[in-house]
Amino acid sequence: MWKGAVLAYFINAACYFPVAFIGYWAFGQDVADNVLVALERPAWLIATANMMVVVHVIGSYHVYAMPVFDILERTTTKRLSISNGLVLRLIVRSAYVAFTLLVGVTFPFFGDLLGFFGGFGFAPTSYFVSLKSCTI
Repeated sequence: MWKGAVLAYFINAACYFPVAFIGYWAFGQDVADNVLVALERPAWLIATANMMVVVHVIGSYHVYAMPVFDILERTTTKRLSISNGLVLRLIVRSAYVAFTLLVGVTFPFFGDLLGFFGGFGFAPTSYFVSLKSCTI
């Protein structure tokens, strides 16, 4: 499992680092938080890239939110002494998604904070938690 995880991170880095380096080479310090905002042509390619970003975020949001869903559902069932059913899952998960949406919409400077929180939370959730779960 360890070799597969290391290989996956190398493949991930091989995909992201060239985009970061070329974006910095092309735009320098003036690069926007979203590189696609800085581009103008071709419009169809930018629209396709934005759609791919949407598909990626929809898929990855569920993966990273699943431990939070589990913690919230477990805490709710213990405190309120109710069964863990479909209605509870629908309410708890919808409330969490609404809360994260509110936080994302509330901060107009979210792109500036995204680098900090992404770097702060990426390593524990991606490297350490996944490796710890493999050893359990």
